[in-house]
Order: sequence, then structure tokens, then C-alpha cells
Amino acid sequence: MALWGGRFSSDTNADVAKYSESISFDKRLYRHDIMGSRAHVKMLAKAGIIPQESADAIRKELLNIQQEIESGNFKYDIALEDIHMHIESRLIEILGTEGARVHSGRSRNDQVALDIRLYLRDEIDIIIGKIREFQAALVDTASRHPKQIIPGFTHLQHAQVVLFAHHLLAYVEMLDRDAERLADCRKRIDVMPLGSGALAGSTLPLDREFVCQELNFSRVTRNSMDAVADRDFAIELASALSIFAMHTSRLSEDLILWSSQEFDFIELDDAFCTGSSLMPQKKNPDVCELTRGKTARIYGSLTALLTLCKALPMTYNRDLQEDKVALFDAIDTAEQILAVYPPMIASMQIKPENMRAAATDPALMATDIAEKLVELGVPFRTAHHRVGSFVKWCKENGKALDETTLEEMQITIPEATEEFLNLFDPDMSAGKRNITGGTGFDAVSSQLKFWQEKLG
Repeated sequence: MALWGGRFSSDTNADVAKYSESISFDKRLYRHDIMGSRAHVKMLAKAGIIPQESADAIRKELLNIQQEIESGNFKYDIALEDIHMHIESRLIEILGTEGARVHSGRSRNDQVALDIRLYLRDEIDIIIGKIREFQAALVDTASRHPKQIIPGFTHLQHAQVVLFAHHLLAYVEMLDRDAERLADCRKRIDVMPLGSGALAGSTLPLDREFVCQELNFSRVTRNSMDAVADRDFAIELASALSIFAMHTSRLSEDLILWSSQEFDFIELDDAFCTGSSLMPQKKNPDVCELTRGKTARIYGSLTALLTLCKALPMTYNRDLQEDKVALFDAIDTAEQILAVYPPMIASMQIKPENMRAAATDPALMATDIAEKLVELGVPFRTAHHRVGSFVKWCKENGKALDETTLEEMQITIPEATEEFLNLFDPDMSAGKRNITGGTGFDAVSSQLKFWQEKLG
């Protein structure tokens, strides 16, 4: 009979037991469940709710159970449903009725709310640490190629010359926002729900603030009903991970394009690519492609959590057991991405000659001509129109922009001088953009210095 089975006259149907178990996925919470239980019984003894000797015995055996789990000797049984029941049942098996005191003043509802918050605090710290490693790999790669130019794109069309380092640092910025979102999410996870009971708190004199301090939470929950029903923090975390995955998917698309024969800007290390079962010449950027697919998977977890919670009445409902399936999968998938990307970026080889060749298209400097006209006092819209007419004239006459004479340029740009003929140098084009946040050599050097100091 289950620990909750006192009012039942028969055992749970075998198929229902399989249907309702969660031990297959929530057993990863064992360490946090034990941590919470040890703090709980310490408080129970302090408040005089259970004898100190009982608390000491329970706390000791909980550590022994943890060792048993970690050694692989712990026996799981779906009849016990979840990790909480497994640990409590084992405790009672060892200590008898003394072990049964562990659940005084709490419910599985507030217990699981505590466990998941403890677990997510740790996971967020791990993920943020790995994001920093990802950023460091991008910064290190950028710093090894500080003056390498490439064409920048809008609408997947050649737009202007940028520095390769500047492009990589754009993703460092994205990842930094991801880390900030996770750190902010952690603040709302860092709230202690134990003592809320099933939904209404307890008649026992629980010292919730003591447990809060023991478990290093920032504060206790203010409303017992909200404490057991709340999964906003899980949805928020899945949202933050979805945005992170979107960023890695965008980077993946750039890497896929850059490694194609049409671009040929980079070569990913063989360790991060696969071949074709049919075509022996193929080298496929499968890690990048899988990341685009895994991004959809994390989005699915977010959608599942939102849908799970959208019509639940207060307070706890068994539907919420399914939150961990989606949440754990999102976390695991994000951590898989973070395991492979830093070494893939670090081992990536660039092809400077091909990058430079693509960046020497004089059309990439069309905006430089327009801005030179602005310096001479020409209104920008007038300058834009004249340079557009110049590009049109060159196309109609089969000439590259940098092949025209001054007289030919002056047909559409009457203000042009000899100086305008020197505006088609891609290094000069990139190098002049030294405003804060720009792609100029000095500006990018400042960006690199900032990130190297921040990431240590």
C-alpha cells in the first residue's frame, strides 16, 4: 500500500501505476530532495515538533540514502511513484516509525516545489558558467583575427564591409543577454516554498525563515496557494533557454553558410562534422544543423509548459507533474549545445583570402560615397539618390564602381572629386567606423578589450 493509501481499500491498478509514475524522470532531484528534507527536520527539532534524537537519526540516514543512490545500489519501484516517496519509504524502512516523522508539516506539493527550485538554482549557475565559456571561445577567435574583413549582410545580400571579429562579437552580446535573463530568472526561482503544505500552510509552528536560511534562499513565499501552484519560474526559464537556443541557431546558420562552397569563409574541424553514407566527398556541418533542430525542441518545451498551466484551477493539480518532462528536456538540450559549441568555435579555421576577396566588391562602399557627400553638405536623401544613380549607370555600362573615371562619376555625382576615387578600399571603409559600437579597427579593439576583461 502506498504511503498515502490509508483511505483506500485496494492497491493502485498496475497500468495506472505505470501511467502516473514520475520516478523515471524526477529521480534526478534526489540530492535536492535530501537537502530539503535535512533542512526540514532540523527545523522540526528546533521548533520542538519532533525530538532532536529523531532529527539527528533522520539527517544521518538521509546522507546514507544519498550515498546509496550515488553508488547505484538504490532500488526503484514505480509503485512508489516519485523520488520523494522513494526516499521517505527507504527512510522508514531503515528507521521505522521514527523515519515517518520526516513528513511532519509538509506535503508533496510544497516538497516538489522546493526540490525543483533548488535544482533549477544549481542548473542556472551551471548554464551561465557554460555560456561564459562560449563567449570566451568567440572572443578568443575574434582576437586572433582582429583586422580580418568580410562582407556584412542585410537580407542575405552583400551590404557593407565589417570586421570578422565584429561579427563574432555580436553573438557575444547576444549570449550576454542570455546570461542576464537567466540570472534575473534565478531571482524568482530563489524563493522558499516549503511550509505551504498542500495549499493552506500548517497548524504546526513551522519556522519557515529558518529553513530559508538553511537552504540559502533569498526569501520565503508569501502565499501558500501560489507557492504550490506557481510554475511561472519554470516557464520563464524555458523562455530564456528558447531565446538562447534561437541565438545559437542564428550563429549556426552563419556557420553553415560560411562553410558552404559558395561562401568558403571557414572550415569547421572534422570532429564537429559528419560525412554522407552515399557521397564520399561530403563534409556536413551536422552540429550546426542539429542545433537548428534542437532549438525547435526547446521551443516545444516552452509551449508545453504554457499549455500545461493555461487552464489549471488553483491550486496544485497532478497535471503539474508533467512540468519536469518539458523543463528537464529544455535544460538538457541547452547544456548539450553548450558542450559542443565552445570547442567547435575554438577549432574553427578561417580562410582570410576568401573573406577578403568577397569584401573587395566596390559596391560595398556605396554608402561611404553617400556619407562623403554628406560631409560636403549634401542632404543625405539627395546623396543617396545620386549614389543610387551612379550604381545604376555603372550597371548599364558594364563597369564596376571602382573602374569609373572621375568624369564618369560626375555624370551622376557632380560634387565628386579625386578623393572619391579612393573610397573603394575595404580596409579603409571598415577602419573609419570608429564610433562606439562600430566596426572600425579601434572600436572593435575596444570591444575585444572589454570582453577579455569581463570574461577574465
